[in-house]
Amino acid sequence: MEYAATLYPWFKWLHILALISWMVGLFYLPRLFVYHAEATEPAVHATLATMEHKLMKVIMTPAMLVTWVSGIALVIAAGAGGWLIIKIALVFGLTGFHGVCGKWRKELAAGTSTRTGKFFRMMNEVPTVALIAIVGLVIFKPFS
Repeated sequence: MEYAATLYPWFKWLHILALISWMVGLFYLPRLFVYHAEATEPAVHATLATMEHKLMKVIMTPAMLVTWVSGIALVIAAGAGGWLIIKIALVFGLTGFHGVCGKWRKELAAGTSTRTGKFFRMMNEVPTVALIAIVGLVIFKPFS
């Protein structure tokens, strides 16, 4: 267990960096969807589809996986209180949102999406609300 305690700051560092990368993608991808849903030129659709694909596959998904792995390592190294159950539920929710964004990305790229820019503007708030709750849980640790 002493070994895990020694590695704890490294797990935490990695977790924070991965989380920031993942959250940036979760904030930006729905904004790209707004532009995509409202675009009228085929060239703009193609450019946005490429950007969305690269953002999701090259940045967001690897960052999500590292966030999960490093988060599990933190729990193993340090344990946690009851607040962690709620945090994990919110992270599962963000992971589900990530998956739904992948579905929306494919629909937009194929030209089969019926969702509007307004819908994607509303969805752009989901990760923000989750992040506020997660950071509050980590800082204040209620239910410990």
